[in-house]
Amino acid sequence: MNFSTNYNWEGKVLLVAEDEDFNFIFLEEILMDTKARIIRAKDGQEALDFIKSVPEIDLVLMDMQMPVMNGYDATRNIKKINKDMPIIAQTAYHYGEAYEEIMAAGCDDFVSKPIDIGGLKDMIDRFLF
Repeated sequence: MNFSTNYNWEGKVLLVAEDEDFNFIFLEEILMDTKARIIRAKDGQEALDFIKSVPEIDLVLMDMQMPVMNGYDATRNIKKINKDMPIIAQTAYHYGEAYEEIMAAGCDDFVSKPIDIGGLKDMIDRFLF
């Protein structure tokens, strides 16, 4: 983990699908220094709506447990629209059947909570470039 790496994602747009305010603020804070534009969806349906209406989105950070439409269904629907959209699941459940279900839904990778900041930034960077 290299916390001194300066990521420059200027011009990139990240969609953070997260219903919990605290979790979103945490992600927004750790991603702020990357210069990426951050958009928030508070549920899976809103994430899907953003994908349909904001073509500039480069990557989705998807909470899997959300109201209205969960992250699994949102991911499946997003992949029907854009199969190449990178989607990183964020979940507290990352083992066994939960991992298989995350990957089967179409997520490209996952981070487990609590989130390893350096690991998350490295992962996003790999998908963006």
